[in-house]
Amino acid sequence: MEKPVLVIGGGVAGIQASLDLADRGLKVHLVEKLPSIGGVMAQLDKTFPTMDCSICILAPKMIECFRHPNITIHTLSTVKDLDGEEGNFSVTIHKKPRYVDETKCTGCGICSEKCPTRIKDDWQEGLTDKKAISIMFPQAVPLVAYIDKDNCLYFQKGICQVCSKVCPAGAIDYTQSDIYEKINVSSIIVATGFQEYDPVELAEYGYGRYDDVITAMEFERLVCASGPTHGHLNRPSDEKIAKRIAFVQCVGSRSQQKGYPYCSSVCCMYATKESVLIKEHDPESDVTIFYLDLKVFGQGFQEFVDRAENQYGVKYIRGRPGEIRKDPITNNLNVWYENTANGEVGEKEVDLVVLASNMEARPENKELADVLGLELDEWGFFQPKDNITHPIETKKPGIFMCGCCHGPRDIPESVAEASGSAACAAEVARRYAQ
Repeated sequence: MEKPVLVIGGGVAGIQASLDLADRGLKVHLVEKLPSIGGVMAQLDKTFPTMDCSICILAPKMIECFRHPNITIHTLSTVKDLDGEEGNFSVTIHKKPRYVDETKCTGCGICSEKCPTRIKDDWQEGLTDKKAISIMFPQAVPLVAYIDKDNCLYFQKGICQVCSKVCPAGAIDYTQSDIYEKINVSSIIVATGFQEYDPVELAEYGYGRYDDVITAMEFERLVCASGPTHGHLNRPSDEKIAKRIAFVQCVGSRSQQKGYPYCSSVCCMYATKESVLIKEHDPESDVTIFYLDLKVFGQGFQEFVDRAENQYGVKYIRGRPGEIRKDPITNNLNVWYENTANGEVGEKEVDLVVLASNMEARPENKELADVLGLELDEWGFFQPKDNITHPIETKKPGIFMCGCCHGPRDIPESVAEASGSAACAAEVARRYAQ
């Protein structure tokens, strides 16, 4: 009998790897540190170059993962210890308390409606608030509320307990504590993803000082129908509809001074996608993309960029803006740039600036690498056995990886790697079957 496989990370890559393994008849433990699986893809509005609805693709896979008899999902969980070797790993999983009984909660949302405490909603990129008890997002899996202990009045001051009083299912459980569970697995897949680079250190762009300078992920939530503005492009400063938008590429990437020297691979395409979204919302809007080089190497990518420029009227200007300033009278933003294609120096007034921030490694990679005995590269991504011949294998036998945990990738590439790593992990499980 084959031992289970451990998948670390519940984004699209981890979900795909889990489903592939489960469909092969293998038991899977899927570990996700957040209250729901889904990852970054769940936050996106559309995918490129097809402009398909992102959550419409992902949600069925999330539900299938939840319902699959061979998959056990561990949310609010991390891997804390590892012993053994390929074919016989002993893993310790640390599960944090949700303070809501997952077997009782129906996801009705009454607790969140009545909770008096409002905090920043990280899933909405801090653009709106949520309650101290909430469901992570409407399509969350599991569709179960969780309590933010650091902001809950009961845990901080010993008062309130409104959620417990109004819950019709009696699901609130303040007595829950940390759980440590040991499991035995044959192989491991790392799919922990990436995080968006924080452009605050690039003072010339004014992020953090000017409300209307936002990151690409913040834009995704603004333009999404499930976002804080219900898909309307209201700029944060005064909620006016943004008509003139500038995209600045390579923010925190391809730089020897600040950020990282590597290319984040997907920014040209997602900026083009977001530009097309704006044009579809408002064909009269003025959209400009400031870029260094266009990296459009995937199937249909060049045609998508050509369509954005020729059909939708998106303007492409080659050159990295030197500075963004806010006009104190109009509150609009002035983008100063040099067009390196013709040497022209110019200034462009816009309502909103979107920074295409780099994809960087998660800081938790260091702790996980220490636990698993893996190596990281100089930028904090997991290091493969060989970039060319063994790109999804680690140097430790029995441990594989997929997606953005070992460098920037788009969704199709992450999914393809997920299926590849699942095949490798399954082969190990079969080989060491008892």
